[in-house]
Amino acid sequence: MPRTRAVWPPAPPLVVPRWRLPEQPAVPKVKVLHVITRFIAGSGGNTLASAVGMPPARYETWVAAMPGGPLWDEAERAGVRTVRLRHMREKLSPWHDLCVTLELVRLMRRERFTVVHTHCSKAGLSGRLAARLAGAPVVVHTFHIFAVHPGLSRPRRLAYTVMERVVRSCAHRYVAVAPRVAVEAVQQRIAPPGSIVVIPSAVDIAGIPTEDDPAVREELGIPADAPVVGTVGRIVAQKAPLDFVRMCALIHSRRPEVAFVMVGDTTLESAGLEEETRRTAERLGVPIVFTGFRPDAPRIAAGFDVYVVPSVYEGLGRSLTEAMASARPVVATAVNGVPDLVEPGATGLLAPPSDPEALAAAVEWLLDHPEEAARMGAQGQARVRSHMDPSATCQALDELYCELLGLPDQQPIQAHAASRVLGIQRTVSGPAPATVPDVVGSPRR
Repeated sequence: MPRTRAVWPPAPPLVVPRWRLPEQPAVPKVKVLHVITRFIAGSGGNTLASAVGMPPARYETWVAAMPGGPLWDEAERAGVRTVRLRHMREKLSPWHDLCVTLELVRLMRRERFTVVHTHCSKAGLSGRLAARLAGAPVVVHTFHIFAVHPGLSRPRRLAYTVMERVVRSCAHRYVAVAPRVAVEAVQQRIAPPGSIVVIPSAVDIAGIPTEDDPAVREELGIPADAPVVGTVGRIVAQKAPLDFVRMCALIHSRRPEVAFVMVGDTTLESAGLEEETRRTAERLGVPIVFTGFRPDAPRIAAGFDVYVVPSVYEGLGRSLTEAMASARPVVATAVNGVPDLVEPGATGLLAPPSDPEALAAAVEWLLDHPEEAARMGAQGQARVRSHMDPSATCQALDELYCELLGLPDQQPIQAHAASRVLGIQRTVSGPAPATVPDVVGSPRR
């Protein structure tokens, strides 16, 4: 069926300022609930962008996720209602999964959301099922990354595939963060053909530096003239930190003048991997600067001569888009949606996953060809900054919601409104919003 947009005449200009009028009734807003597994980092940041950047006069936005993570305060300061889901878990857990589904059903029935927008695999399963049981009018799901990936055992891959296919009819529309992610969703039969729209993840353009800060090298103890090869990301299996270390060892054996930097911390579940990563670097004799978590990670990454993404799977990668926004020459693994952004010879170089030698060869090529590397970095920067600004992402989501709800074309979302997305504390003032600590009882006003 062809898609059509509603037509409605635009509002004429005000004859009298609203403050001179008698008190007018509040116009009902579209209530949107975002459900995500963990409100952190990449997909969490994109969800925050989706929640905060929408026009507040038109939408009332909520976020529900498992407790913990650094984004809750930012969301609440920006006026987003928040719900900590006590039973949400990252891994399959039948009892907790049932409990969180019931939590969400009660929340949805109580608050009567117009749009339920789910994100990630676990939250997508529970959220879509809860939306169906609660009778939510509109359900949207975003594929940031897939539940089925090389890091899972075969029984878990089968379990996730079956569950994803069971709930695929529970959403009215699907969103993918990159074209190849959309294709994979259709190929895996976890989204119906024709049901997916591609909306790239938003990047906080205003907060990303474009020039090297010389003070960073001094802080990290790196010589001013040393080429720097680095990566940013959590030290988890998905990000393949051991492949990065092995790549560094190969380069170090041939180019001892190169400095290496790893920015990022670990999770409780992957603490052993961080220890193994450090031991491997020591055993191979490669001097890597481990910074741990840094709130100024983009500032550090802006000083890399080559930025490396060694992931074994990656929907698109928030750290990748941020690196490209700072004009860094990029070497990344050709997984999932990454080749949609990193095109060999145009915006960077690619390597097969789990292949440190290929990563090393690509990095050394960029080090040997600094002019070409700089031009690729500049083209990558132009691409990201023109297509992944928060206002563009939120405009696309607004159009999607309006289409599903039958609303007419709306005024474009202004850049100043969408700039609240990440760096909210710099742009938002006023009282803190209401927070819902869990789904039992009513929200605090």
